[in-house]
Amino acid sequence: MHVVNTWRVAMRENQKSFRLRNGSPSLAVLCPLVLFFVACAYPADTVTSTLLIGNSRIDVTMEEGQLHASKEDVMKWVQWSAESVAGYYGRFPVPHIVLRIIPTDGSGVRGGRTFGDHGGHISIHVGSNTTWPDFADDWMLTHEMVHLAFPSVDDNHHWIEEGIATYVEPFARVRAHHMDANQMWFEVVRDLPKGLPESGDRGLDHTHTWGRTYWGGALFCFLADLEIHQKTENRQGLQDALRGILDAGGDIRQDWDLEKALDAGDRATGVAVLHPLYDKMKDQPYNVDLPAMWTQLGIERDGHTVRFIDSAPLAKTRDAMTYGSASPAAKPISALENLTIFAGRTSTPTNR
Repeated sequence: MHVVNTWRVAMRENQKSFRLRNGSPSLAVLCPLVLFFVACAYPADTVTSTLLIGNSRIDVTMEEGQLHASKEDVMKWVQWSAESVAGYYGRFPVPHIVLRIIPTDGSGVRGGRTFGDHGGHISIHVGSNTTWPDFADDWMLTHEMVHLAFPSVDDNHHWIEEGIATYVEPFARVRAHHMDANQMWFEVVRDLPKGLPESGDRGLDHTHTWGRTYWGGALFCFLADLEIHQKTENRQGLQDALRGILDAGGDIRQDWDLEKALDAGDRATGVAVLHPLYDKMKDQPYNVDLPAMWTQLGIERDGHTVRFIDSAPLAKTRDAMTYGSASPAAKPISALENLTIFAGRTSTPTNR
């Protein structure tokens, strides 16, 4: 079933993000990842630049209003978010999107909306007093771009859409060296309990509270990630399953049954994890002993950070979940960063 202009509300703490979806034909894009900026035409009172990442294009439009941040900082923020998502999925999820930046009062990134129609576009509000440290710490644009990489599913499965975006975003930022791994795990340990079932819970498909939608979906992703790593001796994880879904044509422009997507992910990893876990969690509460899991993974909360215990039974699995195939000790420079070329930018000839 195609969904036209249906909107969803996502909130982490006091910030909001939205996903609007519409199916349209898919284009397979397989390419090496290269990023660079190109200046292009713009109407009065807007600034438009283009970010090319492989064969994908992100057209960035600044709406009327004033930002005190430099254009360089704004575009670096967009670049960082795109790098994080492309690095996690192996490519940017769709061939073309329009990113509409809407200046507003205050500071910080206030909210975003992701659409699947017309090939894909995102609108996001940015406070006029936003500075580079605010952009560097922002999670929301990466979250919105992750939405592009999963097919549109029925309303009762909204938890999987928001759960994937909530879970993948920090891991993608860590792997692109745009977030610290200790800070990421501190936030995961702090926030994942919000997704646990409470009294009266009827499973993920039937309990549409904020906690179960976003953090319940993230809990599903965490459990799947852990189990895939254990069953494959850390050779594969949730990343490989999600890449498999995307490579099978499952992006935001497509309307799929959820079970079709889960089966595509299980085929990609060669182990049956996503579909069996869904069967356990969809219609009934599924209790998880998270403190025991943190102990097994060697993650110990220490004030406003965590300590990693490398003698823990699943310490190697923790590192594999955190860094994917990259060695945490090597800290390699991202290939995307090495291939970033700045080629130009527009200015705004406007009389105010």
